[in-house]
Amino acid sequence: MAELESRVEPRVYVHGGFAVTLWTYYEPVASSGIAPPDYANALARLHAGLYQIDLGAPHFTDRVAEALRVVTDREQSPELLEPDRELLSNTLSGLGAAISARGGGDQLLHGEPHPGNLLNTMRGPLFVDLETCCLGPVEFDIAHAPEEVGEHYPAADQDVLDLCRILMRAMVTAWRWDREDQFPNRLRWGIEGLNQLRAALDAKG
Repeated sequence: MAELESRVEPRVYVHGGFAVTLWTYYEPVASSGIAPPDYANALARLHAGLYQIDLGAPHFTDRVAEALRVVTDREQSPELLEPDRELLSNTLSGLGAAISARGGGDQLLHGEPHPGNLLNTMRGPLFVDLETCCLGPVEFDIAHAPEEVGEHYPAADQDVLDLCRILMRAMVTAWRWDREDQFPNRLRWGIEGLNQLRAALDAKG
């Protein structure tokens, strides 16, 4: 995990209306990307460290509930068609409960360890952006990584991981339908997300 900048007080700085945290600079590695085994190893090491931390954090199902509120509030997601609203609602509520029931135990997680939050540095892969830390099974974190990473993560429950991948897709899709979402081309990605979600559900049976 990346370290805070040691030359300043470790806190949030507010300037010009922006909240800023200061981190150590790491020399990047000039390469095409991080190999799946290295990605999985970095994530496993991160989880081993987070497992030792006793820190209050929301449960992953709290984040699922946030996405569900977008879907169930028609004023917040006015462009979402009713069949799509029902699909997202059923997926979010059903999978959130199913994963909680089948998971192998909760621990502190990164929350969104996708490739955009992993730096390829001279010191090896380092995770950044910890604002989405939550409690849950490690498979919830693994689901944010490229699919090949899950094949190299030690002792991952592949069935739970499959459910987490579908749940993650449903959450991301739900946020694209939030009328206040500022993601570029959010409606196009919302439609694409629905198509991918249906395909994933069909594949899972």
